[in-house]
Amino acid sequence: MDKETRMMIFCLLLAAISSPVLTGEWKANVVKDLDVLVTSCVVVPCSFTHPKERLPSSRLRGIWHRSTFRDQFIYNEDSTQILENFRGRTRLLGHLGQNNCTLEITKIKDHDNGPFCFRVELARTETDSSTIDKFSFVEDCVAFRMLPDPPKPTLTHPKTAIQGRPYTVTCSVTHTCPSYVPKLTWSPVTEDDVVTEVQKEIRFGYWEAQSILTFTPEEKDDHTEVTCTAEFNGGSTSFTVLNLYVKRTENYNHIIIPTVVAIVTAVIFAVFCIVMVKRYRGRIAELQSGDGSMWNRLSRLSRRTKNVNPKSSADQKLAKVRFPSPKSQPKSCNYQEDLDDGDVYMNTADLNVYGNI
Repeated sequence: MDKETRMMIFCLLLAAISSPVLTGEWKANVVKDLDVLVTSCVVVPCSFTHPKERLPSSRLRGIWHRSTFRDQFIYNEDSTQILENFRGRTRLLGHLGQNNCTLEITKIKDHDNGPFCFRVELARTETDSSTIDKFSFVEDCVAFRMLPDPPKPTLTHPKTAIQGRPYTVTCSVTHTCPSYVPKLTWSPVTEDDVVTEVQKEIRFGYWEAQSILTFTPEEKDDHTEVTCTAEFNGGSTSFTVLNLYVKRTENYNHIIIPTVVAIVTAVIFAVFCIVMVKRYRGRIAELQSGDGSMWNRLSRLSRRTKNVNPKSSADQKLAKVRFPSPKSQPKSCNYQEDLDDGDVYMNTADLNVYGNI
């Protein structure tokens, strides 16, 4: 191996050893814009890297300033260097030694719209605060969209509540200040109701506060209102109302009873119809069978009607005249004449008259 080759290998090894330092860069990861509620607070997520070796927080100084005026500080370890308008309202939440430059601003005012940028300064030693290097991340700044009114909570719930069954309503609101989470309250609420609080980050720079209400609705709760109120840092409030509709527990009595009555009525009517049909068919069979046809039956019925009163015609005739026996008639020469005189004969014996005529 010649001298030139050995020199090339040595250079490559040196480059490999020193590459982490030489290839390091100043870079920041800052949320670009946020919707911020006036009078509330905001937390700006921020992280950074630098080309130096890993340094402790004591050798790092973090500064936030206006993007156009780098000498106008909204945050500085030396509070006397901070703009009077921001004094007491800003602080770093992260540790610079962990490359965390997260900023918190409270009591947001309408003109706190930014943009604001982060700058890091590296001290020579822990005891010597003189700066050996510094960098402003003016390409990665944050700006605020100011909200004069608080956002309303969002209610998530099933469409209909069922009487006697647990019912859950989730109230959620988006915010930008996890240091002071919005307070969510319910109205009305009882001791039997269960409320669960949840806080989570939904995307870079935004968090969501949730309050989950679980209760058992009753019939009296139908067409009532359930209100979720959100109170933000600074005193701003907003609310959303849920109109509760309670579905009564399934009761089939109003279906079963009429159905049973209808079935029983139908059965009775069917039995009655069957009996009547059988009787009718039996009568028809009786008339069509036996000693003659229907006309013979009708003829017998007619004869029976005529014989109901056989003596009625005889009763209308006059009683037969009673003639006496010849022995009771006295002999007379005029007997025949008397018979021919046209007079009605009367038997004197019948009148119990005695003597000679």
